[in-house]
Amino acid sequence: MASGSRSAGRVRLKDVADRAGVSMKTVSNVVHDYEFVSPQMRERVQAAIDELGYRPNLTARRLATGKTSMIALALPVVDQPYYAEIARYIGEEAERRGYRIIVEQTLNGVEAERAVIRDREEGLVDGVIFHPVRIGTLEIARLRPGTPIVLLGESARPLTTDHVMIDNTQAARDGVELLLAENRSRIAFLADVRGDITESTHLRLLGYQEALLTAGIQPDPELVLRSDGFTIEDGVAAIAAAIERGIHFDAVLSRDDTFAMAALRALQAAGRSVPDEVSVLGWDDTVLAHSSTPALSAISPDKFAIATTALDLLEDRMKGYEGTGRHRIAPYTIIERGTTAALQR
Repeated sequence: MASGSRSAGRVRLKDVADRAGVSMKTVSNVVHDYEFVSPQMRERVQAAIDELGYRPNLTARRLATGKTSMIALALPVVDQPYYAEIARYIGEEAERRGYRIIVEQTLNGVEAERAVIRDREEGLVDGVIFHPVRIGTLEIARLRPGTPIVLLGESARPLTTDHVMIDNTQAARDGVELLLAENRSRIAFLADVRGDITESTHLRLLGYQEALLTAGIQPDPELVLRSDGFTIEDGVAAIAAAIERGIHFDAVLSRDDTFAMAALRALQAAGRSVPDEVSVLGWDDTVLAHSSTPALSAISPDKFAIATTALDLLEDRMKGYEGTGRHRIAPYTIIERGTTAALQR
């Protein structure tokens, strides 16, 4: 076949076989990554695939094998740094394992989340990794999704479904303890967001309170700063309002890196030095933590572990595992940079 006729239409399996000088069955074995193909033959066929730009027909593959090698990743939003980085880690690891990722955002919409559970992707993907916000444990358990699914985040943990998260409450306790070890005694929490529907804020506030009580410090409600939203501007307004009201604080535990960046901006505007006067601890350790001045100290979930654990669980389900949901706690660390002082020993 001449190159001109190939470029006019879809490259077929037969075109690759002709170019490589092998049978169509051999090309199919390479495409499906069958182990018994010799390295030399695999390299020869792959060279023809790359040269011709062959792409497998997913519909034909699904009809032949019942599999698409596609995974859906459903996130609340894709432009928030934490979710963007989780998507990257999952995408890279999925590709390494031979899967392609379809990323969709639910925009925190309850019907969009229900659609993910109600097998909107059934027949199109082999499995789903899903970070719900609106729908909870019982609703997911009742809907009983037919497509293999793994949940991320804190909102829903049904016994029938696999789930991956970090221990947010313990991480918040550890963050507060680090700040207390710096001899900070007036630690603000930024922020309690009006209308917040996420479980993560509740769990982080719980850990914040527990750590203070364990240290013999009565939590001050005035130090739980309220915000009208999740943007940097909302966080700046919350810090500025607290300073204007005369609320004294010498440290800030932020519910995410966006609010930590807001704290840095508001404190600079108020002429308060970080970390000499106020320590600031972020959460998520996203790209924001590395781009701030000074560089942001942060509670750092192991995003690679979250991605690999979720894919491990999902692959088990896709291969036929039907047991009770497995709940995995991914590790985290606290990375100290320029916004917290050295520990006082």
